[in-house]
Formats: sequence, C-alpha cells, structure tokens
Amino acid sequence: MKKLCAFTISFLSLKFSLILCCLTEASCFWRIKNSEDSDGDLQRECHFYLWVIDKPIEDNFYNSVLNFRISASEYEFLLVMFFATDEINKNPYLLPNITLIFSIVGGHCHDLLRGLDQSYTQINGRVNFVNYFCYLDDSCNIGLTGPSWKKSLKLAMDSSIPMVFFGPFNPNLRDHDRLPHVHQVAPKDTHLSHGMVSLMFHFRWTWIGLVISDDDQGIQFLSDLREESQRHGICLAFVNMIPENMQIYMTRATIYDKQIMTSSAKVVIIYGEMNSTLEVSFRRWEDLGARRIWITTSQWDIILNKKEFTLNLFHGPITFAHHKVEIPKLRNFMQTMNTAKYPVDISHTILEWNYFNCSISKNSSKMDLFTSNNTLEWTALHNYDMAMSDEGYNLYNAVYVAAHTYHEHILQQVESQKKVEHNRYFTVCQQVSSLMKTRVFTNPVGELVNMKHRENQCTEYDIFIIWNFPQGLGLKLKIGSYIPCFPKSQQLHISDDLEWAMGGTSPQVPSSVCSVACTAGFRKIYQKETADCCFDCVQCPENEVSNETDIEQCVKCPDDKYANIEQTYCLSRAVSFLAFEEPLGMALGCMALSFSAITILVLVTFVKYKNTPIVKANNRILSYILLISLVFCFLCSLLFIGHPDQVTCILQQTTFGVFFTVSVSTVLAKTITVVMAFKFTTPGRRMRGMLVTGAPKLVIPICTLIQLVLCGIWLVTSPPFIDRDIQSEHGKVVILCNKGSVIAFHIVLGYLGSLALGSFTLAFLARNLPDTFNEAKFLTFSMLVFCSVWITFLPVYHSTRGKVMVVVEVFSILASSAGLLMCIFVPKCYVILVRPDSNFTKNRKGKLLY
Repeated sequence: MKKLCAFTISFLSLKFSLILCCLTEASCFWRIKNSEDSDGDLQRECHFYLWVIDKPIEDNFYNSVLNFRISASEYEFLLVMFFATDEINKNPYLLPNITLIFSIVGGHCHDLLRGLDQSYTQINGRVNFVNYFCYLDDSCNIGLTGPSWKKSLKLAMDSSIPMVFFGPFNPNLRDHDRLPHVHQVAPKDTHLSHGMVSLMFHFRWTWIGLVISDDDQGIQFLSDLREESQRHGICLAFVNMIPENMQIYMTRATIYDKQIMTSSAKVVIIYGEMNSTLEVSFRRWEDLGARRIWITTSQWDIILNKKEFTLNLFHGPITFAHHKVEIPKLRNFMQTMNTAKYPVDISHTILEWNYFNCSISKNSSKMDLFTSNNTLEWTALHNYDMAMSDEGYNLYNAVYVAAHTYHEHILQQVESQKKVEHNRYFTVCQQVSSLMKTRVFTNPVGELVNMKHRENQCTEYDIFIIWNFPQGLGLKLKIGSYIPCFPKSQQLHISDDLEWAMGGTSPQVPSSVCSVACTAGFRKIYQKETADCCFDCVQCPENEVSNETDIEQCVKCPDDKYANIEQTYCLSRAVSFLAFEEPLGMALGCMALSFSAITILVLVTFVKYKNTPIVKANNRILSYILLISLVFCFLCSLLFIGHPDQVTCILQQTTFGVFFTVSVSTVLAKTITVVMAFKFTTPGRRMRGMLVTGAPKLVIPICTLIQLVLCGIWLVTSPPFIDRDIQSEHGKVVILCNKGSVIAFHIVLGYLGSLALGSFTLAFLARNLPDTFNEAKFLTFSMLVFCSVWITFLPVYHSTRGKVMVVVEVFSILASSAGLLMCIFVPKCYVILVRPDSNFTKNRKGKLLY
C-alpha cells in the first residue's frame, strides 16, 4: 500500500510538473481556499487614507501605528500599501523631498484611532478628526476605500475629503452632484457582457443560467447580457434575481435551489458582490452538489471545496478579470521587506489568505515554523510567487493617483507662490479633488491610468479558469483574453496551449444546450412557447439539402441535380430516356419491327392470292388499306423510343392518331360492307348500287379528315413539347414528351374509341349472317381486343411516371395493332396457306369456284 501511495504521489508530481512547464502564462499560480474566517465574518474591511509630510518618517512608525491583527482579506491591501508608498517615496521624480504615508481606519479597526493620535503627535504635534478621517492643517488627506461599495458610500456621505474607490466600478458612486469628491480607479465593465457572450458563443454554450443581485447594477447587466445574447443566438434558461434582504431571500431560497438544480443549463453566469445573499446562495448550491460551469468576475475568484482530483479543463469557475501588468518588484519587496519598519505578524492569517500559493494544514506541525520573525523569510525561501487581485491592483493605482495629485497640487502652489491658509482645509480638498479627476499618467509597470475616461475605457479582460486539486488546492490558469477594441473576429482569444497543458489530449468541452444541434441534412422546427434555443430536428424535405448545422430552412436542389441519401449536398442527375440501347427499348423496338415485317408478309400474301375467294369476299382493297395502316401503326411506336426532340414529340401523337384512325375506320368500312352485303342486296335496291360503287370506302377519308382536324387544333393551341421528369427516378432526369394539352390527347383517344365502339357494334350485329367467308366475328373480336387494350391503358398510363409511362403507351400501340392483325388476318392466312382446300365457293349449280 505504501508503494502504491508513493507511486501515485510521484505520478501526480510529474503530471503537475508537466502542466507547470507547459503553462507559460505568468498568471498561473497556486492558491489556498479561504474556507472560513476565524472570527466568523465573511469579510472585514478597513479603509486607508494618505497624506504627505515634508520629512522622513521613523522606521518604527507603522509598527507603532498598526499594532493590531487584521483579517486575511485585508492583508493583501496592507502589503500593497506598504509596497506602493515605499516605491513612491524612493522615486526622486515623484513627490521629491516629500514623504507619502498612510494609515488605516474603519470596519473592526476603530481601536486604531488611539494609535493614530499618538503617531500624529509624534510627527507634527497636532491632529484634527473629521468623520474618522484625520488631516493636517496645511494639507488634504485622500481616502482609499473598498472593495465594498456600500460601506464606501456610507463613508463618503459622512465625509467631504477626496476619496478613491478601489473596488469594482459601481454606478452608485458616480453621482457627481451628491458625491463630487468620490473617484473610481477601476474601469467600468461596459464590455463585460460582450466578453462573456463571446466566450459562450466560442464554446457553443447556447443554454445558460443567470444569477444576479436584485439591484440597479444587476438589472443593467441583465439588460446588456440579454441584448448581446439575442444577437448571438444564446438563450437564458432561467434568471435568478437574488434579493439583498436576507429575510426575503430565505423565503425564496428553496425556489432558487430547485431552479438551478433541475435546470438543464450547465453554464451559469454569476454577477454581483461577494459578502451578500448572492454568496450565500452560491454556498448553498455548493453544498447541494451543483456541478456547473460558473462564469463570473474576478471578485468571485474562489476555489470550490471539492475533495476529488480531476484534470477536466472545465471543472471549476471561469472568471473575467481586468488585464493588469505584473509588478515584478513586488515579489522582491516581500522577500526583502524590512521587518523592523513594517509589521509582518501574519502567522495567524497567512493560511487564510487567498493569494499565497502554498498549502499547509491548520493542524500541521509545520505551523510551528511560522513566527512573526521568520514568516517572510520562510516565504522567500520557498520562492512562492504573489498574484495580485483586481482590487489590489486598483489599490496600487489608487495610491499613484493620490501621489500624482499631490505632486501636481504642490507644483501649482510653487508656481503661484501662494501658501494655503490654515483655515482653508475644504478649499484645498476641493482643489485636490478637482485635480484628481483629470490625472493621466503611466504607472511604473507601463500601464496608462486615465482618470478622465474610466467609464468609457476599452477595457481588456483576462479569462481565467481554476482547476481543483485535493485538500482545497487549486491552479489558476489564464485560458484567453477579450479585447473589445480589436476587430470583432479578433476580440476573443483562446490560448492554443490548452491541449498541451492537458498532457497532449484534446480537452473535452462540456455542452450546455437546450436542444442538440441539428446536423447536416436536418432543419430546425421551433417548439411552441419555448425559447429559440429549444427546437426539434427533422429531415429536410425530398430533394432539399442542408450542409451546415442548425439550419432553419433547407435549400432545394436545382432541377438538374438531386440530394444525396444524407441530404447534405446536391449531385448531378444522369439523363435518362427510353433508349434503343437498353433492354426494354431494344425489346419494344424489335417487337415493332417484327410485327411490321409480319404485316408486310401478310400484305404480300394477300396480293399474291388476291383472286382467291377469301380475299375477294372480304373486299381486298380495304384489306390492303388496313394492312398498310397497321404497318405504319407498328412503325410509329419507334418514335417513342430514343432521345426525344421537338419534331419527334409532335410526330408521336399525330402519326399515332392518324394511322390508328385509318386502321379503325377501315375496320368500320369493312363492317359496313358486310352489313350492306347481306341486308341491302335485293335487286333494284339503291343500296346495292352504293355497294357496287364502293360507297363504304368513303368512311376512311371522312373519319381520317376529322382526326386530322382535331390534331391540327391540338398542334395550334397546345402542341407537345420536350419535358424533364425529376420525380420518377431517383438521381435521374427523364427526358420525355409532354402531351401539351391533356384534353386534346383525350379527345383524340375518345374519337378513336367512338370509331372502335361503332365498328364493334355493327360487327356484333352481323356476326351471325350466313356466309362462308363472313368476317364479322373476327371484326367483332378484334374491336373487343382493341377497346380492352385502350380502356386498360388509361388508368395504367395515369398511374405511372417517366419511362414507364412511355413504355405503357408503346406497349398499348403494339398490343392494339397486333390484336387487329391477329384477329382479322391470321385466320385468313391460315386458310390461304394451310387449308387451301377450303378457299373456294359453290355456284348455284353446285360447281366449285376457285
């Protein structure tokens, strides 16, 4: 077990070393969790104030004045004050021959006043107190307050000396009418909401929660965030406005808890002050085990009390902090601080201070190493870096604002050669306050501090994330930055070293969405009465595509293209038609040619045996006309095969209609001839003369002429044309002939049907007339086949599309033509060729006639 523990510790050490070696950002540092305050307070706040004297101070001045214990949260500010005043007093170009000193007052430090009285007596011999702020008769003190705006506001209302607030910018302190002497050194978070939304948009977090303080600042942030979120398609899953009153909060606490625990939003923005009901809520959610990605500001730069160890990149809060330049001299100052000059008794507070990167348990025996004499020596020995908070950096700048203000004020006094009267204290402070609001200077680390435009500054933000480690340890890592002054595409920068820092593996970014993104080939359908981020994904309609995610409307492919199976892009369609090369076209073409050849052979046979009774008895001229028209009927089907063009499209319908009219009208003429031959052959009758003169043959040109007129009207009004069918075959565009006028097409078919029906009726009536070669039965059966084919054709034709529709029409032409040929002429050919002994007639004397 010991070996296993040793191996685990060694592995983790190597892992940590890899991470620390990979992270080149200077803002990566270790921290200790501030789990509790020894006195039970969330934060204790003391306020500083500055003044100048014209002589050096004694080395033990601060030890005699600050002989008390302060809270951990104030210790960083105290060190910053020591460092900044020491740096200024050593600068020969800023306040030369003048000493800048400070003291601390407020909060739990009221017992300090007695020490201050003694210190002022030691320096100048007299001191006055105004609202807990002490000042010298011939100078104006400058107060430095923060980071809580509420306490600072209360203090400012009770005082009239110039005050610099070093906490986060707060609109409640910018009332220049009521608080003309209050100045803020922190820049306004004008672009904070833009930066947070840009970060969420970068990681595709579109479903977020928002927790804010129920005050003017929180409401303004909500308005800015909502406007920016809508612009980027980000939705708020919930908005919890935490009331400032504790009693009101406790009545709603369970509602807030349920809201955040049950919401599907994995990313939650927190905006508001620490040491408030908002922090109480956060602590409750921490105890309830709410695992969320918290996005907040630097003042919420805390480490969650988690015992498990993880290297998940997004396991911890993400904070936005104002970009600040490192102060390299600060570390050297801490390591070389003169303990005789500055009070350094931090043995009881170093473990609670958030900004030391060391880890020692309170119950550890190493506590014995900490004494008032060796604390800084121990810290310097272990080479621990110092990471300054936003408030600490603002305090550093605030001290320099005061120094530059004093410097300018003294220069003006020298130039005017005037000495301010002792009783003109408030006038001096007004002058100092007026000078302070116009200060523009560059601090020692090279950053421009402009007190004129702190509200409209283009503030750069650093983005940090905190990794949790066992025993409250955490690693704070800079993962990017946001610079609103840059072009929009360059404002947000996320570090490229994240994958390297994770040990070579790609970091898994958690998802926070209401609905999973619709992939390519699908489109969004918004759900009713829900946010725009909540939607269903449905596949694109037929022949429409989408090649991006979260598309609301699919794009239809052009007619010459079609959608692939996934419906992500369009493919070019292959051109298709009923070609002679394909099996079906070849088969139909061969059938048409074969039937044409057979029909020609039958015609030749009839011509050869034209003088036989069977040929003569059935009006051989009409038989010749019928056979020739059938040849053309078979051949016109070839017009439907092959690549269509405008000429073939017109010829298809006209030749079909005309030749079939000739065929059917010929059958009608033969039927009329049969009927007239038996019904009207009495000698002397007029009908006999008509039969002899060939009057039935006039039926053919009359019926054909009517069909020609109908076809002519069709071609004039709405002729057939080339059409493209993209529906019948997937991935193909079928080239075919459109009928043009469907009504005209059906009129032509109807006319043919009426002729066929008339022929069928007459033939049926004459089927039983006595005669050896009476063909009325064959004519009846042929018309029955013809009508059956075309009656069947209509529903089948209208239920098919593309090439199949063409095939149906060709097959119907061949079938009906073949039906006429087989039913009328096959029996006669059989008699002529196979049964020649039956091809004779008897005269009235009983002799055989051939």
